Amino acid sequence: MTLTTSTNVRAAAAATFLVFGMNGLVFASWAARIPAVAELLQLGSGQIGSLLLCIAVGSLVALPSSGWAIARIGTANAVRYAGLLLGAAGVGVALSLMAAAVVPTAICLFFLGMGVGFWDVAQNIEGADVEHRLGRTIMPQFHAAFSGGAFLGALIGAGLSQLGVGLPEHLLVIAAVAVALALTAPRYFIPHVAAHTEPDSGAAAAKGSSAWRDGRTLLIGVVVLGATLTEGAGNDWIAKAAVDGLHASKSTGALLFALFVAAMTLMRFFGARAIDRFGRVAVLRASMGAAAVGLALFVFAGNIVLAGIGAGLWGIGAALAFPMGMSAAADDPKHAAARVSVVSTIGYVAFLAGPPLLGFLGDHTGIRVALLAIGAPILLALLLAGAAKPLPSK
Repeated sequence: MTLTTSTNVRAAAAATFLVFGMNGLVFASWAARIPAVAELLQLGSGQIGSLLLCIAVGSLVALPSSGWAIARIGTANAVRYAGLLLGAAGVGVALSLMAAAVVPTAICLFFLGMGVGFWDVAQNIEGADVEHRLGRTIMPQFHAAFSGGAFLGALIGAGLSQLGVGLPEHLLVIAAVAVALALTAPRYFIPHVAAHTEPDSGAAAAKGSSAWRDGRTLLIGVVVLGATLTEGAGNDWIAKAAVDGLHASKSTGALLFALFVAAMTLMRFFGARAIDRFGRVAVLRASMGAAAVGLALFVFAGNIVLAGIGAGLWGIGAALAFPMGMSAAADDPKHAAARVSVVSTIGYVAFLAGPPLLGFLGDHTGIRVALLAIGAPILLALLLAGAAKPLPSK
């Protein structure tokens, strides 16, 4: 029996909010302390990029089967299994770092990426179910929870770095917390019933395939690609770029990353008002413009203060495009599931695969200068923002 009362839907919304937040905390616990990984394993930017690519590959391996699996086991069980996988992989990463073993670290990061990808798809499906039951837009707030969790994780990372607490010990605690929340919060989820209501799996596959040939969906995907690449690059490289390019301490680099995430979080909490007032397309263009200005300021800043202002603008610009892309893809309820799947997959590829490639480029130019490469997809997203214009009511 599906949960239908307002109390149960509110409980599901709160649980989904916590799950998004925990996902962000896990991600930032790694991202904020990438300089410590480089030091422990004695790796350069390109080699760190290879490690980040292991996470990306793990997630991309998990993505194609995630929808199929979640439709059969439900979002609650999907988050539980993903949490267990994340916990085991986190322990493996911690032990590998203690041993300064690069290959085992890479293998464990692959499975960490699988857990993150599976968790991410499940939480977004649950978020869409909750949003539908509530009858109002709430997805940006869920993504704000992810950013808020990432902000908390960045602050914790900065504090522990300043106190001299090692990354392996940090990861062991985070893994335990992630498992505990993954096993408890999903009990309040709304049961996902797609598997029981879809009469023809072949028809579902055909619908998913046709979504990849829909021009508007693909254009929205390109917009989201630019936005998620912008967010992913900030998450993975702001801390290290500050350390390498501005000779900041590791704790200061983590604080700049925290500033970036804080700006994203606040914009996601309060940005819905701007969308309602000015419209989706105008806010998308303003977002990409802010991201471009913030990126340029961060790269060319000669001191920490200006770099911090740039990181803040960068975060503001990266905040709303992904949630707006999800809304645009879902404008037609009849095709919403397939089109949201396409757009989120494109975004996820950019979010995970783009930052490692910047690491390789950083070996030749320095990571701070390499970040300028994301200016091109930012500008492309700005130009194509009109694709997200709401469809006319029928």
